[in-house]
Amino acid sequence: MGIRRFRLWVALVTMVVGSQAFGLHSYTTKRSTSRKTTKHHSRRIHWNPMFRPSHESLLRQNEEIDRLELPRIQDDDELEALKESQALVAIRTGQTLRIDPRLDPNRRFCRPWTRDFVEDLSQAYYQQFHDQIQVNSAVRTVKVQKKLRRHNRNAAPAEGDTASSHLAGLTLDIQRRGMSKQQIHFVERYLFYLRALGLVEPEEERRQWVFHVMVSERYASWRETQDVAHWDNEPFEELSQK
Repeated sequence: MGIRRFRLWVALVTMVVGSQAFGLHSYTTKRSTSRKTTKHHSRRIHWNPMFRPSHESLLRQNEEIDRLELPRIQDDDELEALKESQALVAIRTGQTLRIDPRLDPNRRFCRPWTRDFVEDLSQAYYQQFHDQIQVNSAVRTVKVQKKLRRHNRNAAPAEGDTASSHLAGLTLDIQRRGMSKQQIHFVERYLFYLRALGLVEPEEERRQWVFHVMVSERYASWRETQDVAHWDNEPFEELSQK
């Protein structure tokens, strides 16, 4: 699909999702319970994401892992072996992309096509907003996931057909907290387009306020047909302004 067809797709996406409500902020006014008549404002967040987490989404993520016959990385020894073989590559930071400093440096790795995806997204995002996106989480081991489950029961399992796709290195968590409504819309519609092509499986997690994005290996071959490094900014302006 070339850039001309991409623009046509953008127009279609705008028609389909333009009327949807996204994660919006509203404000309510409450009167103070004190004798004074001063007012204060409290913030209320309406959670209505485009990509709600679901059992079906977890199944699709694991189906892609099984299709590629990728291992669920058990421990640090397996993780280091995959790094050494370049099956996992380091996430590169720069002007358009940063990593949460709390993320263990040993886990700032992902599959090569996942890195391509996040670099493409971060460049498009930076062109539009002159701001970085942040990666909060990347590859995990089964051992780490089990530990996470002990503290967060909403985390995906470490085993089974709904296990976390972080265990295979295909998935990144991109920080959603702190984004403006316009920035959230931009990322949602960017992901909507790629999901329609079967290239990503995204979720928007409420507890962690992140975009959880599993990237299919098909992204690599699709990307070869695109001149993503030289896409002009017009399609992304349309995405963010609608």
